[in-house]
Amino acid sequence: MVKLSGIRVAYGGRVILDNEDFLIRNGDRIGLVGPNGAGKTTLLRVISGEEHPDRGEVSFDPGTVIGYFSQSVGEMSGRSALEEVLAGAGAVWEIGQRLADLEARMGDPLAKPLSDAEMDAYGELQSDFLRRDGYNLESRAETVLTGLGIAPARFGEPVEHFSGGWKMRIALARILVLEPDVLLMDEPTNHLDVESIVWLEQWLNDFKGDLVMTSHDRDFMTRLCSRTVEVANGKVTQYSGNYDFYLREREVRREQLVATYNRQQAQFAKDEEFIAKFSARASHASLVQSRIKALEKIERVVLPSDPKNMSVKFAPCPRSGDQVVVMSGLSKEWPAHVSAGSARHPVGAAVEGGRPVFEGLSGTISRGDRVALTGVNGAGKSTLLKVITGETEATGGSVTVGASVKLGYFSQYSSDTLNPDRTIFEEVSERIPLAPVGTIKGILGAFQFSGDDDEKKIHVLSGGEKSRVMLACMLAVPVNFLVLDEPTNHLDIQSREVLLEALASFEGTIIIVSHDRYFLRHLATRVFEIDRGKLNAYEGDYRYYLEKTGRA
Repeated sequence: MVKLSGIRVAYGGRVILDNEDFLIRNGDRIGLVGPNGAGKTTLLRVISGEEHPDRGEVSFDPGTVIGYFSQSVGEMSGRSALEEVLAGAGAVWEIGQRLADLEARMGDPLAKPLSDAEMDAYGELQSDFLRRDGYNLESRAETVLTGLGIAPARFGEPVEHFSGGWKMRIALARILVLEPDVLLMDEPTNHLDVESIVWLEQWLNDFKGDLVMTSHDRDFMTRLCSRTVEVANGKVTQYSGNYDFYLREREVRREQLVATYNRQQAQFAKDEEFIAKFSARASHASLVQSRIKALEKIERVVLPSDPKNMSVKFAPCPRSGDQVVVMSGLSKEWPAHVSAGSARHPVGAAVEGGRPVFEGLSGTISRGDRVALTGVNGAGKSTLLKVITGETEATGGSVTVGASVKLGYFSQYSSDTLNPDRTIFEEVSERIPLAPVGTIKGILGAFQFSGDDDEKKIHVLSGGEKSRVMLACMLAVPVNFLVLDEPTNHLDIQSREVLLEALASFEGTIIIVSHDRYFLRHLATRVFEIDRGKLNAYEGDYRYYLEKTGRA
């Protein structure tokens, strides 16, 4: 059990947690929710001991092991991927290392024999190692790495060879292999594809310890967490159900709070009217003073401010031709010195003889389609989008974009094209130089940039803010064909749902890559799957695709 009592954390004049309590009980599965920057990560850091509160106490049951996966992987070097994961097993790994040292001495005829005390220590270490299932540690580590999409061929590769996204998977594997009593996870599904997310979901379902996590993946959180805790406005509020229950209950509580607030305001108005009416009469002086004192003692009901949400609405788009994209025998192979960042090859790795991504893809995207493009990580989804948009050339076959198609492209790396020295306002106005200031302000306001926010320089923005700037830039120019590669990365659940609503009402055509299953289930009308270099088309929505492929 973990207990936080009277916790206060403030950065300068900004209070993140204000005299709050929090309890993790045996068997808890808790989902932390709340606006970006509200304090979810701060709460996890306080529990893990990485941050100390300004006031309050954090207490644990004796011997409790805490495992914390954060978005900061820190330095990784000097080990292979497998060794890095094994080292994350803490005491088990250390016992294994000590056993290995002692066994090496025992097997060396030139080494000094172990003393009686060392032999006794060896026996105790061996018993402890057996009790902690240490002899299966390497097997567990290999299983976790494979489940997270890192192929066995890469287990022995130095961690320095892995890109940032793959290092995140290695860091996640370290925490899972530790198998702590309390597992804290801050956005574990970032950088994972759908297959890895499904595997992680199953692993966490079987996990015996307590779980506290944040996630922007609504399906993931709803399926795993039986309790929800909201962090907002300096407060920690408990809900005894999953995320769907939280949404319903939060609305009920807010309605009750508004009703209480209105009743209190009406009573205040009556009391203030009485005080104003009789304050000058000596005969009513005691009554007036009594009312004043009573008013001063009443705890005022405060309505929390509504969180800022995106309010995206696409402008009416020009009509395109009936055939938006036609692919015929489409093939792509990266040259030997280039890689698309697959599970087997990090970005920029040399690949002997080149790497075929896909071949012979044929298919048609028609006006009004909302196509979900799926496939395992490294199958070539992003590459296909780049070929369609003209970002890279096909190796063979052809792709034809239809008549009157005006294309808007959002990629995982779109934010790299932003000018770091421009302000947000300057970056968007560059796309539409003839637009009036009010129009640009309106677009930015839809993406949560209001007031002086639009004067922020690009280089100071978070990943989520940069994603919103790119979406705003794309919205600034009327388009009728949206090509979206992971548009929900870095967006919180509320912003994802607003974007989903906007895309659902978009009058044009969409092809999208996303690892958010909730998003795809509520948007896609067709599914294209890249499987072992071939394209399989499913003429139904995402649920239909899951059923047909046995993934439901």
